Amino acid sequence: MLKFVKNHMESITGIEIYPLISLVIFFTFFVALFWWVFTARKDYISKVSNIPLDH
Repeated sequence: MLKFVKNHMESITGIEIYPLISLVIFFTFFVALFWWVFTARKDYISKVSNIPLDH
């Protein structure tokens, strides 16, 4: 089954760019998320973390 899919995908022209695009999108997302986590204000993090306990 995998051999059939691989042979079919290789016949599509220009398909080799899609794995590279998805890698760049995911890498950018996680770098942005990492940056946000380390630059977020501590009072905001404290406020948001106490939301489930307020009810």
